[in-house]
Amino acid sequence: MKKIYFIGALALAGMSLAGCNDFLNDNRFPLSDQIENPMFWNNGMNVENQINTFYNDFLGYGNGTGSGDFYFKTLNDDQCGRREFTDWTFVTVPSSSGSWNDPYEEIRRANIVIGGLANSTLPASERDNYMGQARLYRAKGYFDLVRRYGDVPLVEKALDPAEEAALFGPRTPRAEVMDFILEDLKYAASNISDQKNANKFSSDLANAMIVEVGIYEGAYAKYHLNDAARSKQYYGEAITAGEAIAGRYPICADYTSLYKSLRTDGGGYTALEKNPEIIFMKAYEQGVFMHSIVDYSSASDGIAGLTKDAFDSYLFIDGRPAATTTLDKTDAGVADGDAALSIQGLLDVRDQRLAMTTYPNVFYPGMTWTGPNTAAMYSQTGYGVAKFDNWTFSANDAQTANRGYNCCPLYWGARLYLGIAEAKAENGTLTDADVAKYIKPLWNRAGIDTSNLNLAWLANMNDPANDMGVSSLIWEIRRCRRCELIMDDNIRYWDLVRWHQLDKLDTTKNPDIVLGANIANAPVAYDNVVGNYINCSYGRTRKFEDKYYLYPVPGDQLDLNEKLTQNPGWK
Repeated sequence: MKKIYFIGALALAGMSLAGCNDFLNDNRFPLSDQIENPMFWNNGMNVENQINTFYNDFLGYGNGTGSGDFYFKTLNDDQCGRREFTDWTFVTVPSSSGSWNDPYEEIRRANIVIGGLANSTLPASERDNYMGQARLYRAKGYFDLVRRYGDVPLVEKALDPAEEAALFGPRTPRAEVMDFILEDLKYAASNISDQKNANKFSSDLANAMIVEVGIYEGAYAKYHLNDAARSKQYYGEAITAGEAIAGRYPICADYTSLYKSLRTDGGGYTALEKNPEIIFMKAYEQGVFMHSIVDYSSASDGIAGLTKDAFDSYLFIDGRPAATTTLDKTDAGVADGDAALSIQGLLDVRDQRLAMTTYPNVFYPGMTWTGPNTAAMYSQTGYGVAKFDNWTFSANDAQTANRGYNCCPLYWGARLYLGIAEAKAENGTLTDADVAKYIKPLWNRAGIDTSNLNLAWLANMNDPANDMGVSSLIWEIRRCRRCELIMDDNIRYWDLVRWHQLDKLDTTKNPDIVLGANIANAPVAYDNVVGNYINCSYGRTRKFEDKYYLYPVPGDQLDLNEKLTQNPGWK
C-alpha cells in the first residue's frame, strides 16, 4: 500500500479543495454524492483513497511554490524575516481566516470517513485500522485549532442541515477538546495496523503525536492554568507513549541527513525512509512533486537568517554556555578575501549543529556570498541558512522555485527524545539513565563534550542567560530542543506559547531577536547596524500583549453563529 500512498499524496498535494469557507458549510455538505452511498465504505480501496487525501495537510517543506512549516515560519526568535519584518500573525480581527476554516474542512473529511466506516462490512481489523487513521487525522485538526483559538466548537460527526443546534453550538472548553484529541490518538495507537512506516500513518506515529500533545497540554496546564494535576497527567501521557516507541528510532549519526536526503538513495545520502530515526516523513520526487525551500533559503534577494539570539543560544563544544566556557567566545568574524567575512572559527568551537545550520561566511546587503550551488545571496541578519540545501543539487535546481526534491522529516527520533526528556524533567522523574538515553546521543552527534554530562551537570549549569524563570535543568533541555529543532515545523513558536513565554518575541524588550551577525571586521561597510551587529528590524517593533496567545475568531464566524464569543483582548 506504500506505493498507493505515495502516488496518491503527490497527485493530490497540489489540488485546491473545493467548498465554502465557513464553519457551517464545512460541516454541512458531503464531499461527494458517491460517499453518501453506504456501499462505498465496504471497499477497502475506496477508504484508502479517502485516507490518502489527509497526507496533503502535512505541509513539510511546502508544495510546489508554496511555503511550508520549515524555515518559512519566521514569527520566532530564531530568524529575522525575509524582505520584511514579521509582525504577529494577526493584529486585527480578520473577516475570515483559513486558520479556522481549513482545519474544520479537514475534520469534516475525517468525520465522514469515521461515520462511513461505522456500518462498513470490511473485516473488523481492516475497518479499525482505517478508523484509527481517520481519528489520528481528526486529532491533528483539533490540535491545530486548540493551539490557535483555545475553546472551539467540537464536532464529532459530519453534520447535516437538520442538526441546526449542533451547527450553531457554542465553543467547547479547550480542556474537553484536548481530552477528545488524546482519546482519538490513543484509539489510533491501538488500532492502526502498521506499527512503523515512514510513509504511512502508523501506530508509532500516533504515539509520537501523543508525545507532542502531552508536552503541549502539560506545559499549558502548568504555566498558563497553574493546574498541577492536569500538567502531571499530560506529561505522564507523553512519557508513556514516548517510551513505548523510543527504542525503535535511534539517533542517526548525521544531523544533516535528516533534512537533505532524497526519497531514494542518492545525493550523498541514503533514502530518508531508510534512516532509522524517521517515524514519519513527507516524500518529494524529482520531476513529480517538489518544493521551493532550497530556492527561498538561498535567494539572491535576501533570506530570513538566524538571529544573534539564536546564534548565542548554542553551547560551546566543552558543554558550557558563553558565560562559563574557557573557549574563545568572540562573535566577530574575520575578513577572508576581498569580499567575505568568515565565521568558521566561531563555528569550530560551538555545538556543531550550528555549523550544519548556517554557512561559514556572513553575507548581507552590499556584501553577497556564493554558496556551493547558490547564486550570490545575502541574508537579512548576515547569517545564512544551509540546513535544507542538498549541495549535490544542480545550481538550476537549487536556485529555481519548485525544483527542490529532498524529503522532509515530520516526526523523528530527536523530536521524540526531547519530548520525553522534557516531560520527565517537568514531572521530576528524569534520571541519569534518561539523560544518557535521550540527551547524550544528541550532544554526541553535535560534537559536544559529554564526559561531564549527567543530571547534576545540567541542573548546576546555571546559565545567566536563563530568562524564563525555570530551573537550570529545564532551561538546558529547552536549549537543546531549540538548537536541535531550529526552523523545524514551527516548533519554536508553539513552544514559546505553551511555556507562557511569548513575550520573548517583544522586540522592545528583547532586541537581540532582530539583530544579526557582528560585522566589525567586515571588508564591506554596512550602515544598518546597532553597535557592530546587523539590524534587521526595518525600523519597526513588535510589542507583546496577552491577547496574542490566542488568534482572534474570524468576524464571519461571529456573524454566522451568535453563540460564538471572541477571544479576550480582540475587538
